[in-house]
Amino acid sequence: MNKITGPLRRAVFYGAISYGGLVLINNAELDLPNMWIAYLPMFIGVYVLTQWLDRKIGN
Repeated sequence: MNKITGPLRRAVFYGAISYGGLVLINNAELDLPNMWIAYLPMFIGVYVLTQWLDRKIGN
């Protein structure tokens, strides 16, 4: 059961945090030539935050 809970927990964390980040960026009314300028750092930050949070809660 523990082999399933770790990846599932990370997926839930990543999904929830990245969805929140997307909502923030899309509602910020940014006028960028390419939205990946905002999305890429957000997704990298979400990944780092998710890994850190998983280590804190998983132990």
